[in-house]
Amino acid sequence: MSEYQYYEFQALDRPLTQSQMRELRGFSTRAKITPTRFVNEYHWGDFKGDPAVWIEKYFDAFFYYANWGSRQFMLRLPGRLLDYEIARRYCRGDSALARRKGEHVILEFHSEDDEAEDWGEDDAELSALIPLRADLARGDHRCLYLAWLLCVQAGEVNDDAEEPPVPTGLRALTGSLRAFAEFLRIDGDLIDVAVEGSPDHEDPISKEDMKRCIQSVPDAEKTKMLLESALDGTNPQSELLKRFRGTRNLGMPRLEKARTVAQLRKGALERAEARRRQAKERAERERIRREREVRAARERYLNDLAKRGEEAWARVDRLIATKQPKKYDEAVTLLGDLRELATRDGKGQEHSARLRRIQMQHAGKPTFINRLRKAGLIDGPKEPLLAVDRGAR
Repeated sequence: MSEYQYYEFQALDRPLTQSQMRELRGFSTRAKITPTRFVNEYHWGDFKGDPAVWIEKYFDAFFYYANWGSRQFMLRLPGRLLDYEIARRYCRGDSALARRKGEHVILEFHSEDDEAEDWGEDDAELSALIPLRADLARGDHRCLYLAWLLCVQAGEVNDDAEEPPVPTGLRALTGSLRAFAEFLRIDGDLIDVAVEGSPDHEDPISKEDMKRCIQSVPDAEKTKMLLESALDGTNPQSELLKRFRGTRNLGMPRLEKARTVAQLRKGALERAEARRRQAKERAERERIRREREVRAARERYLNDLAKRGEEAWARVDRLIATKQPKKYDEAVTLLGDLRELATRDGKGQEHSARLRRIQMQHAGKPTFINRLRKAGLIDGPKEPLLAVDRGAR
């Protein structure tokens, strides 16, 4: 299998400058580079840059996969929109890592599985994951909780460790969250067990609630938000929603008693076993249904054959008379069907007598006689029949 690697970076908060684009071009003459995007594919060779450095210096999102099972996804957010300490509570291992760089928080997600059937070259889709950045900026931490499950799945969290706060809405994952879980190969049974501790939805934000939240923001911070919006085009909505959720502690409700990693793993194993058992039961029901359909179809065919009566025996004679191997096969098949019908209807002796007459009548056709023998319609060694054939001649 040939090697394949896909690299994609996107700049979301501000476009690349011409100087930055020239710097990036120095790393690759083949890459597609625009003010907001760097994309390159490798069928041989390798990427000459460092994604960890590029996400710090140029971009806000990074997406990578290789057809030998490696996958990586990174996001960079302003620290004012994603609290580093909150991110650290969820990103607890090598599979999910949170780090600070200047005023930004960088999230790194990794998945390795060299035995998995990996995506094809047409499956790369960073755009499906990009909305997670805006979700995180608004205080939606479902992505972080899934990342924690990834660490659990990878064995990077101790069994006695308690889960971090379970976000609202895990039961109804968005398309981006589903793409995140699929891309990083997070176990579906583990997710299903985890969502049992998640409230279905948060209370809607009223106009009065948001008004009180805005009034609580110090004037200096309001001025800073508006100035950044005017000069850089940043939208203050995300920061206000983050503040509001922090005020009401929405998006991170606590269970009365947090579950341990061991409990989640046990629940996932039980769910997987139940799913396999149900699949086996469904397969058995389907097998029985198909067998019934086959038997019913066979009965309908035999009933129709019974109605045809002597015409079926006449067809056997016509097929044999052609002296063609394929027609012999048809004749033998029809004789087998007639024997099954006779057995069902208690006329086995009558069928045997007619078959013996056919055998004697066509003893000089060894090709046909051998087909009868192979089909189990007649007994006896081959040589005596050949002797009969010679005597008949």
